[in-house]
Amino acid sequence: MRLRVFMILAVGTLFASSTLGQASGAGLAPNLVAHGTARVASPAAADALLYSQNDSDSGVGIVSQNFEASLDIYDAQGADDFTVPAGFKWGVQAVIVTGVYFNGPGPAVSETVSFYKNSGGLPGALISSQTVTGSDTGGSFRIRLPATVKLRAGTYWVSVQVNMDFTPNGEWGWETRSVMSGNGAAWQNPGDGFATGCTSWANMETCIGPLGEGPDFMFALYGKSIPV
Repeated sequence: MRLRVFMILAVGTLFASSTLGQASGAGLAPNLVAHGTARVASPAAADALLYSQNDSDSGVGIVSQNFEASLDIYDAQGADDFTVPAGFKWGVQAVIVTGVYFNGPGPAVSETVSFYKNSGGLPGALISSQTVTGSDTGGSFRIRLPATVKLRAGTYWVSVQVNMDFTPNGEWGWETRSVMSGNGAAWQNPGDGFATGCTSWANMETCIGPLGEGPDFMFALYGKSIPV
């Protein structure tokens, strides 16, 4: 059965609610969805924008998190696609991702940012995976990558997965959009703890069902674009 309990989040109360802070210590299982508008993190002044879909907030976040070992069946991962235009190659140096903490106050220990090739409208072969502790704005992160990710023209996927224990810090939801760019977002839960059946990459909306999520995730990429 899909998720039974949703946590309703209000702007400005992501950290202040003692109820949310206690939930993760009360023996509850992780939830799949968070409701609440998120704040978009600001880029560094020197960063040049390559691509953005950090807009049209749906007010719904979908969990994308690596939990502690005892909750491995709930480990889940989201991803979304973007396209490097013909005639250019990109060097991705930073990622801004919009999200919210729920079922607890956070903060995340770190964030794993992965890039994949496209395979039939879903993430394919892994290109790069880097774990970084980004600048945290209430669950939205500005993440500077230790190693530039170099990409030629084509379609790719980026994933952000938060590394954080459910007890005592709760969960992180990647905020979704109400509009779609390119392919719809992808999601997977290999241990099937959320009982969606999506143990490998699948379309997020098809996988999760009518829980109010938008078709895409909110994120932006920064770095260098070089004509070729």
